[in-house]
Amino acid sequence: YRQVLALCDLPAEWGIANDQIASAFPSDVVERAIEMRSAIGPAGTGAYTNSQGIGRFRDDVAKFITARDGHVSFPSNIFLTNGASVAIENVLTGLIGNNRDAIMIPIPQYPIYSAIISRLGARQVGYYLDEDKGWAITERELEDRRTAAVERDGFDIRALTLINPGNPTGQVLSREDIEIICKFCAKHDIVLLADEVYQRNIYNEKKEFVSAKKVAIETPGCENLQLISFHSTSKGLIGECGRRGGCMELHNIDPYVQTQLYKLASSGLCSGVDGQMMMSLMVRPPLPDEDSYELFTKEESSIFESLKRRALSLVQGLNDIDGVTCTPSDGAMYAFPRVELPPKALADAAAREQTPDTMYALSLLEETGICVVPASGFGQKEGRIGFRTTFLPQEDELNEAIVEFKRHHELFCEKYA
Repeated sequence: YRQVLALCDLPAEWGIANDQIASAFPSDVVERAIEMRSAIGPAGTGAYTNSQGIGRFRDDVAKFITARDGHVSFPSNIFLTNGASVAIENVLTGLIGNNRDAIMIPIPQYPIYSAIISRLGARQVGYYLDEDKGWAITERELEDRRTAAVERDGFDIRALTLINPGNPTGQVLSREDIEIICKFCAKHDIVLLADEVYQRNIYNEKKEFVSAKKVAIETPGCENLQLISFHSTSKGLIGECGRRGGCMELHNIDPYVQTQLYKLASSGLCSGVDGQMMMSLMVRPPLPDEDSYELFTKEESSIFESLKRRALSLVQGLNDIDGVTCTPSDGAMYAFPRVELPPKALADAAAREQTPDTMYALSLLEETGICVVPASGFGQKEGRIGFRTTFLPQEDELNEAIVEFKRHHELFCEKYA
């Protein structure tokens, strides 16, 4: 990836047109850089692009989605964006019109949704994931939350967000879970927003990523479901979050609405060219007959297998602590354990005017230097206490942290015994 990016940025005489370039870079890297420079145009990587993104790069994304789902994707429905977050913000901006509009979001949820909804003056309607069933989704929960919001509170449900694989919960939704959501949204004419940025991060061999678009197309009754899905270069196996590469695909979205989303994109001129290039590279990696394939595959496999080991060891380590329970991290990059605290700790937290998990997280930070996020920041059922942590540190560091998690918890519980 970075070799191609470097050749796209370098002046031609120092890069693709240099006589010695073949000895410095693999042939497929040079060929890809030539192709991408042609797609970008003579102004180079420092110039503005089409507000929706460079056409050939959107072609790459559309071909990737088509191959993934077995259903055609059209480049005209693809927007390249500064990470998935900008795409999410633009869509929510287009959906929300007044303070009676509401967005259904999973609880626990990635806080970008609640933050943007609040900033836009709309309402959030949380639907709770069932922790005891591996953070599953139930039709009854969706219907109950919608009924209360519409009939009791008078809200207009504009959209529903699903996050798959889950952040912060680490679950991988089954096809049945996604069907429940698709049918629910189709039934009530709700736009489905599918946050699928962790689709490469699935570690349980019995689980697989199935896109919301694929399920919607193949599920009777969902033929007219309005769906917008999001992807990113910030996660997966590359984690190039600083490049700000992302995209969204519109499915069954009215052409007039799409033009308004294009206007919103135009107000930001264009997404960063580095991010657009990164998106193209991620969805179209080296092929088996290309020079870079062997090394690329080796590096990617090494990263994936390490993440898989870390996900397992972190969850096992947390579950080995008395009073801590954690569902498997089948996907994404996080663990979201539940913690039982002594009554005296709860009383002390109340006296400090802190949530118990905030007090616990601060204690962990002060005692061990480990920083976690209190679960209350993501939303959780009343009475639950916990935190979100990640298994991104290198394996030796993570193993040390697991020991420290246990040591701190024992000290904390002893203090408030």
